[in-house]
Amino acid sequence: MKQLMLALTLAATATAVSAQEMVTYSTNESFSDVAFAVESAIVGRGLVIDHVSHVGDMLERTRADVGSEVVLFEKAEVYTFCSATVSRRVMEADPMNIVFCPYGIFVAQKAGSEEVMVGFRGYPEGPLQEVQGLLDGIVREAVDQ
Repeated sequence: MKQLMLALTLAATATAVSAQEMVTYSTNESFSDVAFAVESAIVGRGLVIDHVSHVGDMLERTRADVGSEVVLFEKAEVYTFCSATVSRRVMEADPMNIVFCPYGIFVAQKAGSEEVMVGFRGYPEGPLQEVQGLLDGIVREAVDQ
């Protein structure tokens, strides 16, 4: 019975997460300028970047190893961080909102494109809209500079 409940919970969670949309903005500014602006906007809010995942570098480095000839990105990074204040509020509303932490913002430039995309995954209605507002403010600040 516990296994069935776990399977149903996992299925429901996977459906809810995969149904989320992505919020994306684009600019013709250089990748390095946009990445710096994202970092500055995060730090400027008193937040600490936990990790910068160099997704583009990893995909390029392993491209041949996985048998692909497709170059996906010129550059692509994901910045992960958390906000003690916002996280506490959304987890007091529902402790299982832990699944949404840490928060991530990506900066990516597709191969052969001048356009740089900046964005994040969308968050469900309710208390998590505070997280979405935080991320949207950071991204807008970065692309409007």
